[in-house]
Amino acid sequence: MQQPYQHEESASGPTRILVVDDDPTVAEVVAGYLDRAGYLVDRADDGPTALDRAAAHWPDLVVLDLMLPGMDGLEVCRRMRGQGPVPVIMLTARGDEDDRILGLEVGADDYVTKPFSPRELVLRVESVLRRSRPATTGARLGAAGLTVDPAARRAAKNDTELALTLREFDLLSYFLRHPGRAFSREDLMREVWGWDFGDLSTVTVHVRRLRGKVEDDPARPRLIQTVWGVGYRFDPTGSAGEESGS
Repeated sequence: MQQPYQHEESASGPTRILVVDDDPTVAEVVAGYLDRAGYLVDRADDGPTALDRAAAHWPDLVVLDLMLPGMDGLEVCRRMRGQGPVPVIMLTARGDEDDRILGLEVGADDYVTKPFSPRELVLRVESVLRRSRPATTGARLGAAGLTVDPAARRAAKNDTELALTLREFDLLSYFLRHPGRAFSREDLMREVWGWDFGDLSTVTVHVRRLRGKVEDDPARPRLIQTVWGVGYRFDPTGSAGEESGS
């Protein structure tokens, strides 16, 4: 039997993951796989307990069920993000696209729909963690008043720091590295998310969220333009795009 991937520990110790799910069977299976992969796992079965656990030991990543008693996963995600940056993988019990989009709208970096393969979840955790680590190299990027420092994982607009999620930061960095080029959503899913498959609405939602933070008028985007029949293009000149829609 193939052994689970063993990740590298950070300089400060093993990577800590908080698993939040009110289903004890799901929580036990997820925690078991993550533990065998070498992660330090904390568990919580409701929102308030999750916030308490996070306050006591800030996690490097949260695996968060959307449907929780008392306080749902969306509110837990909002409150955690209000305390500090942390990657979040949302677990959704239903295949309803609205649930997935809600999770992405509040800043989840990825999602997995139940029932899911625990091994796939471990791979997704590693993918998100790998992309959340500061780059050891990489020149600063800048255009149209936007600046990105890959090593510090900081971004700013006109010298005002932007509060970007992990995926928003990666998406902006990718656009800045490739000005003027049109990319399909499949291209962005592969290059930014690192996946050759997935729900392309994830890209659409993240583009919309990023526009809300970098555009002067998100309803009429001039920097991140829609290229009909293709996808999206970053235009540092801010000239009128083909269409301001999704």
